[in-house]
Amino acid sequence: GAMSVDSIADLSDNTSKLLEALQLSHPHELDPQRSLGKKKMLSLNPITWQVPRIVDRCCKHIETHGLHTLGIFRVGSSKKRVQQLRDDFDRGVDVFLDEHQSVHDVAALLKEFLRDMPDSLIPRELYAAFLSTASMEGPEQLATLQLLLFLLPPCHSDTLHRLLRFLSEVARHAESSWGPDGQEIPGNKMTVSNLATVFGPNILQKEKPGEKEAGAMNFEDSAAIILVLQRLIEHYQTLFMVSPETQHDILRRLFQTDPDVIDYLLRRK
Repeated sequence: GAMSVDSIADLSDNTSKLLEALQLSHPHELDPQRSLGKKKMLSLNPITWQVPRIVDRCCKHIETHGLHTLGIFRVGSSKKRVQQLRDDFDRGVDVFLDEHQSVHDVAALLKEFLRDMPDSLIPRELYAAFLSTASMEGPEQLATLQLLLFLLPPCHSDTLHRLLRFLSEVARHAESSWGPDGQEIPGNKMTVSNLATVFGPNILQKEKPGEKEAGAMNFEDSAAIILVLQRLIEHYQTLFMVSPETQHDILRRLFQTDPDVIDYLLRRK
């Protein structure tokens, strides 16, 4: 029963981008620990969660089998096995990733998918805007990043949120810890900084892969990409949460431009 933004916008002659900004606001949806048995409140945004199957399954596989794997995303993989997995996903096969798949192969597949997207996860038209936040600090930087996240198409926004949640979990297991029996549990050594270094160039791309000068990135851009992705990983929960004040402002503006949409949302609630 999911409905896309476009079909809701068809309720009105004036297509409003404001509706899309509401998609980031669902506190209970951001809590992975929430009980499945709890009564589920409806989101203001009636869009189904739009994350490519390959991204979600790769993240789940590594969360289940690879959080304690040393150097995840940096250790080499089998190109043949990765290509086979890629071909299976491309053909629409219902690929089941279990403990028999190498964590490093799945990690390489995830990086390749993000690198080779026709438009990068953070669209290229927003490349310069996101990089400009690297020179900001504190609340100003986070407020600007959040406004930029509002501009992402729903699928990009949902997928980026899933990826950042995953990277945050990987970083949480970077350091070694001790089990209840006193046995050392090895860390994966992938800190937020290391993950931002690996994933930054795949998520923030100035040129399409293979295009002229695609590989020629100056040092300033490279450092800025890493810093921006670090901030996104560290603060993804608050960045993807729309404040009640902003929600109210959006709804008030929608009431003036798209009253039919407001009526639809209120009936859903």
